[in-house]
Amino acid sequence: MFKKILQSLSKSQAAKVPAAPVSKPAAETPKPGAVLQKISKAAAPAASQTPEEMCEIAPKMPKDQIHARLKLLYRRYNRSASSLDPKIRQEADTMLDAIVKVREKFFGEI
Repeated sequence: MFKKILQSLSKSQAAKVPAAPVSKPAAETPKPGAVLQKISKAAAPAASQTPEEMCEIAPKMPKDQIHARLKLLYRRYNRSASSLDPKIRQEADTMLDAIVKVREKFFGEI
């Protein structure tokens, strides 16, 4: 019984032809470190930005969308605030301050 199962499995595996690897065109292949640079540029808030810009809050956004956005950002950066990496901790502190300012502006004192 086991012999038949093993024979069946070996036949099924032998019948499969491995697919040729699909290569990406040279234009789509990212340069080493390019993705990391994009992420770090997007994640690092500029000192000249307002708290609304840092939180990506548009002036005409409804309050429920603002609340949802602030909730998401708070969860994300509150986790980062206890990081061992001082750079991540500093960024999290900056963003948490911006979140508090935006929340007080749109929803009043906490």
